[in-house]
Amino acid sequence: MSIQSKFLKFHDAIKLGRKDLEYTNARLKDDSITESIKARFRLDGYPVIEDFIQGSLATSTGIREKGQDFDIDRAIVIEASTAPENPITPKLAVLDVLETRGFINAKIKKPCVTADYKTEDLHIDIPVYRQYENGQYELAVGKRLSDESNREWAMSAPRELIDWVKNYDKEVAYASAKHDQFRRTVRYLKRWRNYKFADEIRRKIFSIGITVMVKECFVSSVDNEGFADDLTALKSTVSAIQASPWYFTSLGEGKYKVKVSLPVGNRRDIFHGSSVVTGTQFKNKLAALLKTLESVASEENESKKCEILRSEFGEDFPEDTSSLSSKSLSKNAVYATAGAVGTSQGA
Repeated sequence: MSIQSKFLKFHDAIKLGRKDLEYTNARLKDDSITESIKARFRLDGYPVIEDFIQGSLATSTGIREKGQDFDIDRAIVIEASTAPENPITPKLAVLDVLETRGFINAKIKKPCVTADYKTEDLHIDIPVYRQYENGQYELAVGKRLSDESNREWAMSAPRELIDWVKNYDKEVAYASAKHDQFRRTVRYLKRWRNYKFADEIRRKIFSIGITVMVKECFVSSVDNEGFADDLTALKSTVSAIQASPWYFTSLGEGKYKVKVSLPVGNRRDIFHGSSVVTGTQFKNKLAALLKTLESVASEENESKKCEILRSEFGEDFPEDTSSLSSKSLSKNAVYATAGAVGTSQGA
């Protein structure tokens, strides 16, 4: 099995889509909760005019993780003309619905209402938007007790962001294959983040930040016959991210600040308020990953390549089965000889 085949097998092991079987229960819960929110908002006088999935499931870049909750990121949209002036008001209504439906740790964060389901591996984020007749969205921003100076309906472009991630130039040779490779690259780096960083930092290296960096720096590797080389694409893309002057600012003494601007809407910094520790670890581990990928590219032994890649991506990256088979045969041969000697001595 070639290293590309192993990358594809790795991708199959980690990818998660909304229609995947293991996501069925989460999808049904999401649909049911959305209907409850719609009913509540109708009663409160600002009916829902639109709802849609955001995040990685909307852009086909989701991954599954052992022991991790399934995420739901469901946008709720109301008409600007009926929306309450206070953006916290509809978020309180969402909070009430979630608590009634059996969620725990439900809380109103600045960008959304978030909670975990009591008896299921399910985490939910629900942002609330109001939309004007011209199509402009504004996000309900603020926490439960935020005063007027710390809450607002903030300009946003959630649909544009989804479209930006999903769109690609269909006129380019093997355009679809290259876009598929882009999505795989995003998933590889998400799994790398989850495997290589401690929880405290991992949670602060946001998936949308990784996605934007990859999209802006992606270097495809698909040959003239349409065959993909994910190792080269991943290595070249990580190299381009590292070389970019925009993402990491040196603060001296080996410390860095990370900044990634949204490509649409108000262009806010995705990592606004993140710590120097986050930026420094992100920068340094990317540099280490690049060195690892370069060593894999120059390594001739297939088994060694897999061993090195498993050190970056974890056990879901396949081992070299041919090497395992050889080891097994060798082991059996040793045991067979030992058995013969033992029998002879026993006789």
